[in-house]
Amino acid sequence: MSGISGAPAPVGIDGPVDRSGTSSTDTGTRAAPPAVVVRADRAAWRSRILRVTSVALAIGLWQLLTANDVRAVLRFDTLPTVTEIIAEFGEHLGSGQYYLDVAQSLIRIVTGFGLAAAVGVLAGIGLGRSRVLADVFGPLAELVRPIPAIALVPVAILLFPSDESGIVFITFTASLFPVLVSTRHATRALPTIWEDAIRTLGASRREVLTRVVLPGILPGVFSGLSVGMGVAWICLISAEMISGRLGIGYRTWQSYTIVDYPAVFVGMITIGVLGFLTSGIVELAGRRVTRWLPREVAS
Repeated sequence: MSGISGAPAPVGIDGPVDRSGTSSTDTGTRAAPPAVVVRADRAAWRSRILRVTSVALAIGLWQLLTANDVRAVLRFDTLPTVTEIIAEFGEHLGSGQYYLDVAQSLIRIVTGFGLAAAVGVLAGIGLGRSRVLADVFGPLAELVRPIPAIALVPVAILLFPSDESGIVFITFTASLFPVLVSTRHATRALPTIWEDAIRTLGASRREVLTRVVLPGILPGVFSGLSVGMGVAWICLISAEMISGRLGIGYRTWQSYTIVDYPAVFVGMITIGVLGFLTSGIVELAGRRVTRWLPREVAS
């Protein structure tokens, strides 16, 4: 019995195991080393400072060039100063029309992009997994994909009974193909051994889709969604300028026609902020649903 008490600790697959049954190399619940946490915090703060500084420098340079009427290669003397744009922004914020335009553009982008996300993911999975669907619909998708969505405005005007539905259609078409193509490529890139392994365990077709295909393609899907959101804003604003009656794009173009350049820049800044926020939401959602992916810590 004394020999048993003096025997070395048993060795498991992951290394020496203590008497309580836990592995000494188990990292499932081990906290990150303090040095790694400190380094990550410093990198995050450095990144925030650099981002804010770059924006502040760009604004300061704009004010310097426009306030001093610099006219070299570019004619900055014809553009409004930062202070004029800020004053115009204040007037817009006190106007109910500004919020109506913002709300209208957001409704259009959410509707068009939401439909494109649903259709693009489903169609991408179908084209990626079915040879028949790829042969039937693949050539059609590749023929339509190079056509700029904004070029479909005349078609949308003829097809749809209202400008509103036509603008949503343009937004939908613009964001559909980035999502569809990215999803299709991600589906085809899945290792076949994953599906073979779960099928040998008796998994059904639905279980293969929900436990292998969908989790495996999520990084590619959100990559397409991120690109699709940016393209959707570009084509939405263009469609609003051409055939809209409300929206940020329509109001920006109207400001240009009456030579109200500070209001034009207010519209441009609003578009940029809305695009930044919606793209950030897509990226945040992608990080939430792909938390299992390894993340690099900046040094």
